[in-house]
Amino acid sequence: MGDAARLAAERVARDSYGRLVAFLAARTRDVAGAEDALAEAFASALKSWPTDGVPDNPDAWLLTVARRRQTDAVRRRQTRTAGEVHIQLMTEEIEDAASNPQAIPDRRLALMFACAHADIEAGMRAPLILQTILGLTAIDIAAAFLIPPATMGQRLVRAKARIKEAGIPFAVPEREDLAERLDAVLEAIYAAYAKGWTEIGDTAADRLADEAIWLGRLVVSLLPDEAEAKGMLALMLYAEARRPARRNAEGAYVPLEAQDVELWDEPQILSAEALLRSANAAPGPTGRYQIEAAIQSAHVARRVTGRPNWEAVVALYDVLLKLTHSPVALLNRAAALAETEGAEAALASLDAIATDRRIADYQPYWATRGHLCVRAGRKAEAHEALTLAIGLSTDEAVRHYLVGQRTRLQDG
Repeated sequence: MGDAARLAAERVARDSYGRLVAFLAARTRDVAGAEDALAEAFASALKSWPTDGVPDNPDAWLLTVARRRQTDAVRRRQTRTAGEVHIQLMTEEIEDAASNPQAIPDRRLALMFACAHADIEAGMRAPLILQTILGLTAIDIAAAFLIPPATMGQRLVRAKARIKEAGIPFAVPEREDLAERLDAVLEAIYAAYAKGWTEIGDTAADRLADEAIWLGRLVVSLLPDEAEAKGMLALMLYAEARRPARRNAEGAYVPLEAQDVELWDEPQILSAEALLRSANAAPGPTGRYQIEAAIQSAHVARRVTGRPNWEAVVALYDVLLKLTHSPVALLNRAAALAETEGAEAALASLDAIATDRRIADYQPYWATRGHLCVRAGRKAEAHEALTLAIGLSTDEAVRHYLVGQRTRLQDG
């Protein structure tokens, strides 16, 4: 029973964490308080569920316990008169939710836009969304945004406090404020997908990718005129379509250029193509996600023509680089450039970010550099770069692939 209770709690945490935090924080605007109350509710569940059994509706059970903790906290903070009005409203809400647990309001989109408000430090909007909606740790988020974990943790605490201090409303903004805040929402969703995509073979990471795609579909359904939202969803679907080809039958890692295109998921590719066409037909400038989706579309062309399309990929990365000035865009462009102009030209282009502190611990940089040095015959540099990439790899299959590359280098 203990394992069943733990697994049930893990499932709820995975499936409903963001929905419960958003519901709990909507009235108080106290995100940190909502997270603390929910954490206490999960701790109570792990104590009582093994002996009392898992309730029929775990979400409603956790919500009831968390709201009880919240009301206790409100009582401690507020004067009796002011607090009773607030507590009465909170009690009515929880009674409504408990009477119809299947209809607990989903306020995740409202919470995401609250996290993306102008009063929140620009660089912290996407990280804040990742922690409040998906429950990612500061360490995980720090890795995604190339920021030291301790610094990320401190900034997240300050950002949550800012929502409460400023009384930022939980609501989808009016159109005049939408564009700026939508950027942060899309950035957070895509960062979550990227984490789920990178850590292949990890069940939790796969679910994170599914969750990101679900959020992407939600944003597109609620904001159907936003081309960048469609571009981001298309980008995720293109990548997801190639997931079955990233491992061979023995579980070994397969790089993009060696993947069996027959394993790519056609329905997801067709959905992505339709979204990209719709995004490109919309008025206004082309955004980052539309360009990245177009790069994926160029890769997909190999499935139809049987030939790679590296010239188009490099040209699209040129456009993306001018728009974002991102070291990751430059790194990916270098990998494509190696296919059109050779490894030495690609390595020369990497010199522009060789001293960039943001990529000092970025595993794909060292893996790409090692691969290019192998192709260029620079054995010593290749060995050093591959060794660093192996040390930074969190995926066992990728690590094994890189070790194989280094071994062949030594044998050759």
